[in-house]
Amino acid sequence: MNEFLLIFRRDFKTKETQPSPEELQQHLQQWQNWFGSLAAQDKLARPLQRWDGQGKLVNSNKGITDGPFVEIKESIGGLIIIKAKDYDEATEIAQGCPVLNFGGNVEIRMAV
Repeated sequence: MNEFLLIFRRDFKTKETQPSPEELQQHLQQWQNWFGSLAAQDKLARPLQRWDGQGKLVNSNKGITDGPFVEIKESIGGLIIIKAKDYDEATEIAQGCPVLNFGGNVEIRMAV
């Protein structure tokens, strides 16, 4: 079994794209159900890690810039590490991610 990093992204900043309180409550329930399903299948290697909004960027000249980085169009909302046989299974798991219901996306990387 391999471990894969799932990175959740969507537009968390534009006011018009934010869910109403009722939609947010439903959305949070979808996350809880999805995580519960992954845990029950022993596919959840590490739980959700929320990004603290900070960071640093080291460029090729070894210069350092403080984050977050306004040049990206999406915000990272969190990440988890899952267990899957291969990229196909990791992709299948990612297709159930609730962030997709709000126009977000999931980046999949092998955790090595």
